[in-house]
Amino acid sequence: MEILVTYDVATETPEGKRRLHKVAKVCEAFGQRVQKSVFECTLDAAGLEKLKHRLEKIIKESEDSLRFYRLPEPREKHVQVMGRQLAYDLHHPLVT
Repeated sequence: MEILVTYDVATETPEGKRRLHKVAKVCEAFGQRVQKSVFECTLDAAGLEKLKHRLEKIIKESEDSLRFYRLPEPREKHVQVMGRQLAYDLHHPLVT
């Protein structure tokens, strides 16, 4: 399934800046960054639960916010990009 992960981490403190970095690193392991705090991930149900569990251990629920959106498939039919498109197609090889 195609999942859009967005986050907003409070960075007013050094601890918050560390959390932001950790959240980004976890998301990078599961998908690709398409905007500063937005990742597109192709996951199965177990992968989604693993991602949520890892992020849940990092964030501070009283200050931070995570959102997970399931994108209808095929994604290309439902997602429009205006301006620079930084993402690559996860379903096609990068090198041919």
